[in-house]
Order: sequence, then structure tokens, then C-alpha cells
Amino acid sequence: MWSVLSPEPPVGFIVWSLLGLLFAAVPLIVWSRVARTEGVGLAVGAALLGAGGLLVAVQHGGVNAVPRADAHLLFTLAAPLLVTFGVLLEKGQEGPASEEWNARRGTAVGVLGTQFALTLAGSFLYFLAGSGASVPPAGAVPDLPPGLTVLSEGSGCGSSICSRIVTVGSRDGLSQAEIVRRLDRPRETCRPNGWLLDRRPLCTGVMATGKRVQLYVSLGDLVG
Repeated sequence: MWSVLSPEPPVGFIVWSLLGLLFAAVPLIVWSRVARTEGVGLAVGAALLGAGGLLVAVQHGGVNAVPRADAHLLFTLAAPLLVTFGVLLEKGQEGPASEEWNARRGTAVGVLGTQFALTLAGSFLYFLAGSGASVPPAGAVPDLPPGLTVLSEGSGCGSSICSRIVTVGSRDGLSQAEIVRRLDRPRETCRPNGWLLDRRPLCTGVMATGKRVQLYVSLGDLVG
């Protein structure tokens, strides 16, 4: 992935970033064409803007709490619901709309329906195909208990698995056994990497080799 320390981002990064922004902006653009009242229009628009901003943050790694694949699917499910809610609320306030507005509504339904269908198809293929092993993000590494510190960090890939490995030390001169005990991970634990679509196993554990204590997070290949 491109780093802000690089002199300029690659073309592929720019293209995907623009596509991601467009994907996040579509529901807001649609709503701007069908909103009829200032109050509801601003409220629903703000909600769509917030959801789109969160999606863009997930796309660029600024928010790691939500898996990327799941974020796109959830956004595509939630955005039409917000727009529909706004339309119904405005109908209750303003009554029947004009023929011109009905035409815009038909276009809006078509645009949102296309986005939903494409996302659903992509999500289905993603779920069926799984995803190859990749290095877990830095945010997947658990926080260290007070008194422990990171001495070094590295990553690498093997057969159907990639790992991020952190060598852990102590500010208080704890022994290797005491550091392992402070980390409180007697055995490796695993969970799915995502909520709905990314079912790759994300595992966390501790190794004590030689004089080093290492905390590792691995991300395996679903079909490996």
C-alpha cells in the first residue's frame, strides 16, 4: 500500500481512491436529487455524509474496527434504507409529489438498485472465493500491558499464512517467564477476520524462543 512518505501515490491507488469516493458519494448524490424539505433533507444528508465518511476512512485504513468487505456491504444495505426513510417522512409532511419528482425518484431507485446489485454480486463472489493470506494490519496487534514495550516488529508470509510478529521486552527488567505471564495468552486464539464475508482465521498467540518473547498475529488463507 502507498505510504504518505512516498513522493507520489501510484496511479492504481489514485484510481481506486476515486472509485471509493464515488461509491461512498452515490447515495448522498441521489438523496440531493429527491429531497423535498430542508429539515429532513439536511438530517438524512448528514447521516449519509457521516456513513460515507466512515466508509472512506475504512477504505483507507483509518478505521480498522470494521472489516473493509463488510463495510461496503453494510453501507450498501443501510444507505437505501436511509433514503427510503427520508422519502416516507417527507411524504407524510408534504403529501404527494409532482410528476417531475416521481421521475427523479425512478432514476434514484435505478441508481441505488444498481449499486446494491453490484455490491451484492461482488460480496457473494468474495465470500465464495475467500481471500488469500495477507499480513495482518498493525491495528490487529493487541495492546501490551503496562510495563511491557515493543523491541522490534516484523512480518512475513509462509505456506497459506502471513504473520506480524512483535518482540516484547520489559521496562522493569521482568524475566522471560514473567513477560509471558503478563501477556496472559497461554494458548493461541483464533476468530474470523471479518463479520460476514471475510472468514479467514485471524490468530493471536505468544512464542518464547531463546531469550525472546514474541507476540504474533497471523492471517491465514481460507482455502489453504
